[in-house]
Amino acid sequence: MGWVFRRRREAEPAVVPSAQSDPADSPLALRQALTQLNRFINQSAGRLPGVAVVDARWITDIVQTIVDTSEVRPLEIHALLSLKGMMNDYLPTTLRTFLAVDPRLVDQPLSGQTPTQRLLEQLDLLHASAQRILAAVQSQDADALATQGNFLRTKFSGSDLDL
Repeated sequence: MGWVFRRRREAEPAVVPSAQSDPADSPLALRQALTQLNRFINQSAGRLPGVAVVDARWITDIVQTIVDTSEVRPLEIHALLSLKGMMNDYLPTTLRTFLAVDPRLVDQPLSGQTPTQRLLEQLDLLHASAQRILAAVQSQDADALATQGNFLRTKFSGSDLDL
């Protein structure tokens, strides 16, 4: 009778999906969604107040900056979800809701504010949110750089334990 030795298979490491493992989260997909949003804003420009068009495009410029950072390093999941929500829901819904208002009423005060004032207020909130997302992404990048510097310092500086 012979002995049969088999190698124990190491357990396969669990694959932890990154924030951008979904193709819809890739920089390319985010850029395509942003392009569609910019087209919508441009197509609606004649029916939106001029300042609202400028504000909306200002928001999309910040979003573009955030998307550009995802080329270097995947976005943290909270930033990604906020960004996608802004591009696919919050900004277009805000604009569509305003566009649904009867044009004769856009400058008529309703409950203290005109629909135009409400639109501009909502765009200001979205702009502030986009700025916060950008700041968080940039802070994350700065933290990653500091962490890398600490690693390199530890790895390549002399130590009392060196032989």
